[in-house]
Amino acid sequence: MASMEPGKQHIPKVAKVKNKAPAEVQITAEQLLREAKERELELLPPPPQQMITDVEELNDYKLRKRKAFEDNIRKNRTVISNWIKYARWEESLKEIQRARSIYERALDVDYRSVTLWLKYAEMEMKNRQVNHARNIWDRAITTLPRVDQFWYKYTYMEEMLGNIAGSRQVFERWMEWQPEEQAWHSYINFELRYKEVDRARSIYERFVLVHPSVKNWIKYAHFEEKHSYLAHARKVYERAVEFFGEEHMDEHLYVAFAKFEENQKEFERVRVIYKYALDRIPKQDAQDLLKNYTIFEKKFGDRRGIEDIIVSKRRFQYEEEVKANPHNYDTWFDYLRLVESDMDAETVREVYERAIANVPPIQEKRHWKRYIYLWINYALYEELEAKDAERTRQVYQACLELLPHEKFTLAKMWLLYAQFEIRQKNLLLARRALGTSIGKCPKNKLFKGYIELELQLREFDRCRKLYEKFLEFAPENCTSWIKFAELETILGDIDRARAIYELAIGQPRLDMPEVLWKSYIDFEMEQEEYERTRRLYRRLLQRTQHSQVWISLAQFELLVGQEERLQRCRRIYEEANEAMRSCKDKEERVVLLESWRSFEEEHGTPAIKERIDKLMPERIKKRRKLQAEDGSDAGWEEYYDYIFPEDAANQPNLKLLAMAKLWKKQQLESKVAGMDPDKDIDESQT
Repeated sequence: MASMEPGKQHIPKVAKVKNKAPAEVQITAEQLLREAKERELELLPPPPQQMITDVEELNDYKLRKRKAFEDNIRKNRTVISNWIKYARWEESLKEIQRARSIYERALDVDYRSVTLWLKYAEMEMKNRQVNHARNIWDRAITTLPRVDQFWYKYTYMEEMLGNIAGSRQVFERWMEWQPEEQAWHSYINFELRYKEVDRARSIYERFVLVHPSVKNWIKYAHFEEKHSYLAHARKVYERAVEFFGEEHMDEHLYVAFAKFEENQKEFERVRVIYKYALDRIPKQDAQDLLKNYTIFEKKFGDRRGIEDIIVSKRRFQYEEEVKANPHNYDTWFDYLRLVESDMDAETVREVYERAIANVPPIQEKRHWKRYIYLWINYALYEELEAKDAERTRQVYQACLELLPHEKFTLAKMWLLYAQFEIRQKNLLLARRALGTSIGKCPKNKLFKGYIELELQLREFDRCRKLYEKFLEFAPENCTSWIKFAELETILGDIDRARAIYELAIGQPRLDMPEVLWKSYIDFEMEQEEYERTRRLYRRLLQRTQHSQVWISLAQFELLVGQEERLQRCRRIYEEANEAMRSCKDKEERVVLLESWRSFEEEHGTPAIKERIDKLMPERIKKRRKLQAEDGSDAGWEEYYDYIFPEDAANQPNLKLLAMAKLWKKQQLESKVAGMDPDKDIDESQT
């Protein structure tokens, strides 16, 4: 290198590869690793055990080991583990001075290594070199004062040696650096272990100023309380309240202060603390405070105090909600339920008046259904809780005057008012209210409620008049006709009941005519008027040819007939079958034939059964074209149709189709019979 010219850089020559083609046999990395494992190329045999017998051999061994350690350190001075291994080896040979020298050399390389300082000090302590250990700890905490582990080890060593003053001095030096909270707690616990309460108090004084958080003030107060310095503890809480002021108030401080006073049986002080805090801390930030205040009042306060706490909190919430949306009736219901349980009557009435003043802005019934329950609850409160009947009557009357009866009414309010007057033994006012409701805005529910009232009072003449007005108002209501007839039946006036039924079935329009006819027929059957029942069935069949009517008539004849009941029933089935031949709904006729077949299976002869089976239709699948609403083609759909025997006879094309199917079936059978069984089907076809 000395012969090179200055300013020029030596570039090593790279050997040129003559043959760049891949080798014929490719070797993978897995094969290389497997061969190395099989041949154990990387495994070195363990060194042989040496038996040192004299001093010269020992010195030679030491020289070789020291040379190896020095070589490792020389290769990489920054690897601290090499230094530590070297020092431990020297320590194992009791060469403390050499080990100390190695540690010092290592510290010159990296004095920030925490492990190196710890191992160095542990070596000195292990070999009882106390002054050396103190020297090392002093150097460590001076060099790295923010490493808490050095301080903890140093103070622990001094305490174990019984040097309490020295340990305290180390703690004081540590506190000058204002360490974390745990360091202060360690110092306080150290003083408490030696019953130095005054010293611990002075440490707490400095601690709460260095770390001025609420929890540390509370710990300081708990410390004073634990050592029975109650006046000092109270003073700490008072200083904490003054320290944080009103800008940085914390509910946990006041909760702890109140619990302290509660333990001292100072209940008035507790109440003052809670009220002071609740007046100054926002509601959303004082949930825990309010909860503890509630628990305190439940334990030591009277009922009124507890209710005041809960009600004041919830009333504040409800007031905010109803201010935001006065037409939110669910919130009003919750609010009223609260004030009813805890407030006096005047306050409850005031809230009710505010609630009912929020009339729905639109005169539509769906908007009033929820609102009307405010009036109902108001009236029930006045009647049941306040026991003021006159005020209850005024509430009902005001509500009924408010309702827009020209557009709609609410029968519930009229009926509740009438029931209230009956409870007050004012039957005349109850009847007047219901009569007014029917006159202003007749409704089915009002008529039913009025009739039910008169029935309970056993005023049957009034019930008849009400039914007559009800049927004049709604002649299509079959249920009303049936109830009227049942009333006359109960009273024993059969002719009036029959006349009512006759009037009912004579109405041009009915909402449930089948129910009315069934009730009339059942009525005649209960009276055992079988001829009248038959005539009713015939009259019904003149109006409708429904299969169920025929089946019901047949079952009636089967049940009530004494002689020739089977012939009567069979004749009805035959008549029904003839009558329903022209019916467009074929499924109705199928239902009738199924019922007839079930009857004949139980009571008929085999010949009759065979005749009925011949009447049963054939079920076939058909297709029909569908059209959309705009007239476009919507595809095809499949449906089932029934072909009765007389329909097949009247349509020759159906008979021709059946004969064609039979001919095709015969052809297939003959073809299969003529095949060679030894040949395959495909070959025979080929």
